[in-house]
Amino acid sequence: MTGTLVLAGTPIGDPSDAPPRLATELGAADIVAAEDTRRLRRLAQALGAEPKGRIVSYFEGNEAARTPELAEALENGARVVLVTDAGMPSVSDPGYRLVAAAVERGVRVTAVPGPSAVLTALALSGLPVDRFCFEGFAPRKQGERLTRLREVADERRTLVWFESPHRLEATLAAMAEVFGAGRPAAVCRELTKTYEEVKRGPLGELAEWAARDVRGEITIVVRGAEPPEPGALDAAELARRVAVREEAGERRKEAIAEVAREAGVPKREVFDAVVAAKNTRS
Repeated sequence: MTGTLVLAGTPIGDPSDAPPRLATELGAADIVAAEDTRRLRRLAQALGAEPKGRIVSYFEGNEAARTPELAEALENGARVVLVTDAGMPSVSDPGYRLVAAAVERGVRVTAVPGPSAVLTALALSGLPVDRFCFEGFAPRKQGERLTRLREVADERRTLVWFESPHRLEATLAAMAEVFGAGRPAAVCRELTKTYEEVKRGPLGELAEWAARDVRGEITIVVRGAEPPEPGALDAAELARRVAVREEAGERRKEAIAEVAREAGVPKREVFDAVVAAKNTRS
């Protein structure tokens, strides 16, 4: 019989937000794989839990090397509980490799659901929540960051990002440049903690605010793009949107069809714009 991999959500700030099952799973695990073993022990103490199994570190630096060891333990019947510093494992945290290895070996994977910074920030932002997409962390390098932002500039769903304090100002400034300084957004920091703060406003204003040495765990929520009025986009913009989709791996035919649908114009008009742009460059 194979074992079970348990993805255990942990509090994003306040330990009392921990699901009751978390303490039970920590006590029953044969192995607890933790992103930070010291933080795990503090959390276990706060919950009155006593892990009886082996505790091992499982973080970005050793995730690839440790996954085979844990996968083998699962195959041999172990119950492995995976926890990260905050939130759900594998969501911009270690975990994906182990889940994939477990699935490949036919090992049962289950979860202890818990708090989520993504959903908490989205709910508090005051922005539309009916459709959204999570983009993780923006690239560190400015050029790569701008490229990623341009790829989603026309996305109509609300966008959610994680960011570190020392890159917040640069990322918000880049978002203001690509999305427009007036695009509504919210910066949520230290969620559920003593100094929780949600700062709402246009991206341009938020970028200026972020220059004041903002600290803490940060989630950015940005309103999606407004749909253009039919026929409002010129040929150059139509061609640019097709190019962005092609750079992201979409075939030109599909990119043209999707841009035409979004812009409310015939596909032939978008095709002609792409050809004209190509002729201009050559």
